Amino acid sequence: MQPILEMHGITKTFPGVKALTDVNLTVMPAEIHAVVGENGAGKSTLMKVLSGVYPSGSYDGIIKFEGKDRHFKTIGDSEDIGIIIIHQELALVPLLSIAENIFLGHETARNGVINWFEAFSKTRDLLKKVGLSEHPNTLITNIGTGKQQLVEIAKALNKKVKLLILDEPTSSLNETDSNALLDLLKGFKSQGISSILITHKLNEVMKVADRITVIRDGKTIDTMDVHSGEVNEDRIIKAMVGRELTDRYPPRRAKVQDTIFEVKNWNVFHPLHADRQIIKDVNIHVKKGEVVGIAGLMGAGRTELAMSIFGRAYGQRISGEVLLHGRPVDVSTIPKAMDAGLAYATEDHKTYGLVLIDHIKHNVTLANLDGVSGRGVIDDMHELTVANKYRNDLRIRSAGVYQATVNLSGGNQQKVVLSKWLFSGPEVLILDEPTRGIDVGAKYEIYGIINKLAEEGKAVIVISSEMPELLGISDRIYVLNEGRVVGEMPAKEASQEKIMRAIMKSWEQ
Repeated sequence: MQPILEMHGITKTFPGVKALTDVNLTVMPAEIHAVVGENGAGKSTLMKVLSGVYPSGSYDGIIKFEGKDRHFKTIGDSEDIGIIIIHQELALVPLLSIAENIFLGHETARNGVINWFEAFSKTRDLLKKVGLSEHPNTLITNIGTGKQQLVEIAKALNKKVKLLILDEPTSSLNETDSNALLDLLKGFKSQGISSILITHKLNEVMKVADRITVIRDGKTIDTMDVHSGEVNEDRIIKAMVGRELTDRYPPRRAKVQDTIFEVKNWNVFHPLHADRQIIKDVNIHVKKGEVVGIAGLMGAGRTELAMSIFGRAYGQRISGEVLLHGRPVDVSTIPKAMDAGLAYATEDHKTYGLVLIDHIKHNVTLANLDGVSGRGVIDDMHELTVANKYRNDLRIRSAGVYQATVNLSGGNQQKVVLSKWLFSGPEVLILDEPTRGIDVGAKYEIYGIINKLAEEGKAVIVISSEMPELLGISDRIYVLNEGRVVGEMPAKEASQEKIMRAIMKSWEQ
């Protein structure tokens, strides 16, 4: 059988950096082909070469699609023959409807007039194919991330897709939406559509992929046939990181001391709907040197709880008490929360955690400019020293502290966010999805940083949608459901089953 896609000897160089070196990738018809590798390995660069983001002539190598040599100058060129890429950051316009987004740039128009009846009719057919029942006139901003991902796929189907490329499609989805998306890919496979799946979630790879190509440091390391029976997660990880990770989580040497942080009788109402209560009478505490995990399904209120505690960044009609070392502290604004000794690393570090167009040096000191200033003037050399210290301590892989953060991999961007908050000198650090969208090697490094913070006597709260992660790095776990604490257990006694049982039991009451 002839491959639908062949990429041979792809080499891509940026000023001073060789991003890809002689990379090869072959995709067969009606195949789900996973491309995996560490952050910065070159996966996204390879897909940008394939889709025409990096035009023909800006790289070396050969691309063949359906047996013909291809030279894409734009994304439009690749889309015209059925290669559609869906990026991790969805390219939908929030204040336009589903139908308007699906036909954007390909409007159903005659003589300059859009035929809305035809657009809505086709939209309904496309939504049915991806399992959505929303009205075509529904605004994108009014549907969840999982459904937005399906709208992107419906948009791809409208363009007569033959090869669908998905870059981290489930990174922001809950387990139910993730499984629905993976089932959809299997359905496309039965219809003869090929898919390239870029993901860090190896359990998803093992579930749906036919073959796996591993890229490390811009080079093709291995291509594995999942159906051979010789492929497992350990083999994939070894190929990705160049070594065996005998333990996914670094050992915890917990030295838990007295309670330093408490939240009592915490209640929060929705920022727009004042009668809708989001957080309901929550009580939690964290001890010095302790890592406390907060588990829960999507929509349980974990992020809302963290943001409301950190300077009331979320919600209204907030009531309750926050105590540090047994004394009430004022956390009514973000500056006051920071002054009290709190730090919050957001789950959306690209939008809210970093100034992407600025370099590492400025991002690291952003939350504590007083720490690098004298009489209101920033000491440039002191700032440089601080930035280099955190770059070395957290092993941020970059050309230097003057590299723009937008050009860093996801794992290194996350380390810059951590550096920023560590330099602010907090006693309590709240980490919201600290390893979302990053590879196993970078995750291990983040876990090591969390352990080090705990050893230094910080109180660390970790919110994560990955239950194995919480079980692996926490000392104690709270379970949140529908804005309430429905369970609390030492991590040694916890399991995924116990966490889910606590959630299910709360629904029965």
